[in-house]
Amino acid sequence: MLTFLGRGSAFADEHNSAFFIENGNLILIDCPMSSFEKLNDMNLTLFDHIYLLVTHTHGDHISGIGMLVDLLQFSVKTPITIVAPSKEVEGDLFYFLSRLEGCNEAWYELINTEELDADWFVCPIQTTHTEELAGKCFGYCLTVEGSRVVYTGDSNTLVPYEKYISDGAYLYTEVSAYKSPVHLYCVDIHDKIKAYVERGVHVYLMHMDDEKRIGEVLGDTGAEFAPLEKRAFMVQDTARLLDGIFTISDSLYKDTCMNNNPDHHLLFSYLTELGKTIVDADRASFWKWDKRKKQIWTMSATGVDKIVIPDDSGLVGKALRNKVTVITNDPYNDPDFNNEIDIQTGYKTNSVLVLPVADVNGDFIGALQLINKNDENGFDEDEDPKRLSLAALVCGIALESETFLEDSHHDRLTGLKNRMGFYYDFAKRFKEYLIPGAGKTMSVFICDIDKFKTVNDTYGHSAGDDVLKFTSNLLESFCGETDSAYRWGGEEFVMVMRDTDLEGAVNKAEQIRVKLMESDIEADGNTIRCTLSFGCSFFDPSKSIEENISRADGKLYTAKETGRNKVCWQ
Repeated sequence: MLTFLGRGSAFADEHNSAFFIENGNLILIDCPMSSFEKLNDMNLTLFDHIYLLVTHTHGDHISGIGMLVDLLQFSVKTPITIVAPSKEVEGDLFYFLSRLEGCNEAWYELINTEELDADWFVCPIQTTHTEELAGKCFGYCLTVEGSRVVYTGDSNTLVPYEKYISDGAYLYTEVSAYKSPVHLYCVDIHDKIKAYVERGVHVYLMHMDDEKRIGEVLGDTGAEFAPLEKRAFMVQDTARLLDGIFTISDSLYKDTCMNNNPDHHLLFSYLTELGKTIVDADRASFWKWDKRKKQIWTMSATGVDKIVIPDDSGLVGKALRNKVTVITNDPYNDPDFNNEIDIQTGYKTNSVLVLPVADVNGDFIGALQLINKNDENGFDEDEDPKRLSLAALVCGIALESETFLEDSHHDRLTGLKNRMGFYYDFAKRFKEYLIPGAGKTMSVFICDIDKFKTVNDTYGHSAGDDVLKFTSNLLESFCGETDSAYRWGGEEFVMVMRDTDLEGAVNKAEQIRVKLMESDIEADGNTIRCTLSFGCSFFDPSKSIEENISRADGKLYTAKETGRNKVCWQ
């Protein structure tokens, strides 16, 4: 997809500019001076032709064009075609370039999109921005690696782009942390961005003025910051590489230590970015081995959404099973390579390195994976693992801490989360449901196994444990994506159902009640049946968590006192 030379707005250190490579050609979108400085370090002789798509004529988008033309003419000798989105903008660009001393019009080709014949080009998209650019500000619709790409450029609306944004498309949208009439304000587009992501659109944020603020506002939408280039096709430069490593390390330290940030996912995100930078790879991901569920899944990944796969599949699974580093520079002929993601996204994997990581006891718990090293020979089996070893070691330590925290939130017998996990989820995952007037709906029920003491007294505590595990598995099987089940203590369980009204909670409780009542439970060599009593309540955000649970518990008490094996909510 697109890689960015800069993703900042007018007053940022690096202005917005992107590129992709197609059939030996480099296609640029805008060229501010900050991007030219990076292009000057790239080996541009690798390309047959350079196409530069211009969105509009503000200085933070075109100020580096003249210097790029000079560089290509006198040093690189690669031809360039500058593409204007309309005839009117073509005229403005000609006026601009013709008045730059030392920028001869014979050194470049200037055309508009009506004259552009390229498989990767679909159409320009006219939008609105500032008054002086009325009718002269555009975004683009492109085809990159077989996928639809919509690039907004500078815009104060997404409306012109909506008809081009299909499910599975890639949307690169400008966004501002501050409300103004000429930019897309992050608060205003929050719900629309979230809806796009839920539809399967890959949303990347660019042309940003305050990344931290934008990250806070849009962090729950699933959108990502547009990926910055990390020495892709750059001339070898040790100082630049070290600077990249030190920059990531500094950000890692400040965000996780000085800001007292307990979010391990941010740590894994930085570490994967660090690994990607160290070995000059296109993508990186860090995987956790969830032995409880026999799955491996991405704690952090660049370029893709979260992936969950069985732990006996794929190259990551192979590395963990065999406890060895796995390298393949011909993945499509490797029987362990899973090409499903490539098929879904159109991405082509050329090389893969997987480095398993262990805890302090030497037990493997996860893996660091790098994809597509920017070297025609792929990954080196000696040098690249050595370079990644420190990042992998820190990942292992962080994952062990994460695993320890997660284990403390789970009940060992049933595998459900315990009370500690319950309160942690309310502090992290459900906190928006605790805001009065936020318009969020949530319901809870608390249930209790009827006459459980009789089970223990009659069949023994091992049989009682089997009943608890059976009931827990049943509750978990009824959990949808927005439901969470917990062992509250003893034979009591709680289920939290987000985006569910009281009627929905009552219906789910009734289904579970009937299912358990009709189930034969194999308990320590005995076949027995049990029943559940339920107390359901709508969650009132104006009351405390404890008050809401107490209200549901009161309904449970009514169910117990009026015959058991029933659901009470009134």
